[in-house]
Amino acid sequence: MTRRVYLVVLLLCLGLMCPLVTGVFMEKLASKKLCADDDCVYTISLARAEEDYNAPDCRFINIKKGQLIYVYSKLVKEKDSGEFWAGSVYGEQYEDHMGTVGYFPSSLVSEQHVYQEANKTVPTTVRNLQKP
Repeated sequence: MTRRVYLVVLLLCLGLMCPLVTGVFMEKLASKKLCADDDCVYTISLARAEEDYNAPDCRFINIKKGQLIYVYSKLVKEKDSGEFWAGSVYGEQYEDHMGTVGYFPSSLVSEQHVYQEANKTVPTTVRNLQKP
């Protein structure tokens, strides 16, 4: 009897771990983005949220109305897609979200200050950073 219990527990654990191993497919938002540099690490602008936004998945960030956001890249809009920017939350009252980078709809923010032009077009695919 205890062997059956152990076997059921083992199968249950393996079944619960299977989704973690296989992952979840997420549709690509865009194939190109505009940045200030080749690595998209320099801040393009500072934007203020005009509305609250609740992130639908882990690629996006939650923003609250009035919140300031550093913008690092702007996805190049493709057919049937919204226009999204990537950025991180700014400000002491949002300390728990500082440093979190994610996408948000550009239509929900207004740029307050442009630091530099986003004139580099960079593919959104993962690049191999190892040197030969």
